[in-house]
Amino acid sequence: MKRANLILVLALTVLFAVPLAVFSTESSAQTPIKIGIIAPTTGNFAANGQTMIDGWKLWWDANGYEVAGRKVEMYYEDDAGNPDNSLTKARLLVEQRRVNMLIGALTANSGLAVAGYMKSQKVPYFVPIVSADDLTQRDRVPNVIRIAGWTSSQPSHPFGQWAYQQGYRKLVTIAQDFAFGHETIGGFVHTFSDAGGKVLTQIWHPIGVPDFSPYMAQIQAQNPDVVFIEESGGDAVKFMKAWTDFGLKGKIVLLTNQTALDQSALPAMGAAAEGVISVAHYAEGRDAPATQDFVKAFDAKYNKLPSYYAADMYTAAHILTDAIKKAKGNVEDVPAFIKDVLSISLPDTPMGPQKLDQYGNPVQNIYLRKVVKRDDGRYWNIVIYTWPNVSQFWTYKPADFLKQPVYSRKYQGIKP
Repeated sequence: MKRANLILVLALTVLFAVPLAVFSTESSAQTPIKIGIIAPTTGNFAANGQTMIDGWKLWWDANGYEVAGRKVEMYYEDDAGNPDNSLTKARLLVEQRRVNMLIGALTANSGLAVAGYMKSQKVPYFVPIVSADDLTQRDRVPNVIRIAGWTSSQPSHPFGQWAYQQGYRKLVTIAQDFAFGHETIGGFVHTFSDAGGKVLTQIWHPIGVPDFSPYMAQIQAQNPDVVFIEESGGDAVKFMKAWTDFGLKGKIVLLTNQTALDQSALPAMGAAAEGVISVAHYAEGRDAPATQDFVKAFDAKYNKLPSYYAADMYTAAHILTDAIKKAKGNVEDVPAFIKDVLSISLPDTPMGPQKLDQYGNPVQNIYLRKVVKRDDGRYWNIVIYTWPNVSQFWTYKPADFLKQPVYSRKYQGIKP
């Protein structure tokens, strides 16, 4: 009997082994891919955070929530733009929700907080919006990748050089006194001074300053050839109003960074912004099908022109979709999946061509933009010049560039 029972057991094992293995594989294939998204939908950054989500959803709604035979599930968490909240939400998504990848955060301090936590996690973290330079430079973390994003100083490098080439020699800068402002201004003054320009003074102000009048007087007192600013949100609107009210528009050349004239602020400025030149990695008025199809789809769905927050998140969703397809749905093999993400190259997107460097940062077009009025009465940024394939290191050798400290409020360019 014992021998007979043994033979029976062996027979049953052989009989059911293959079907069980097949069932296990099919079950794994049916497991959804979980993506965690962190964005501020309450607090001071709520409007921009919601635009991030709108751009993200626009891609998935149009292309479906299934990739490589696996359903894709989204888990949205509001961090209110607070780094402590961002860290708490990241832990919730990674440790409890068990997401396969994390994307988002808006502010630099939130992104840096999450990146610090993700160093110890075997989960990819993608940052299309957070632009802190060192995330893809000196503090590079292998599983932190800036798909469809930018470093704060990346657009400023060609812009500073361009300003000198236009004949401007004496510069005043004004910016919000935090890391994004420091890095944005740093990139501009670096190339402007490297070309031979002189930085007369740098003005820093707190975020949410109630009145720009004192700063207008400081700018006039310096008698500059050109003024370069970094502003965002409500500060951008207040600055442009003050610039016009003090009669400086048309008297002193004003150049701005990307966020100062982004669609998140531009509608509130109206004619005050018309004709102003800025630099950016995205221009909603770019005359290319990939951009205009996106702008029209976003406008039709949300009744507004898309800011870079939407364009970056939409493009990030495109890159991840292609990477998941390339991985044949196997996002659980994190090192291989990260290689797949890094290998994705898109010939055109709403932002233009996209590819990543070895540090996980985009090499992409940078646009010289001008604010013009559309036929429907709204204002947007059109492209007047394109720098193709701009690296985060501009024309400098990465090894030499990385020997320098990150741009700070004390940095005033290269001294003669």
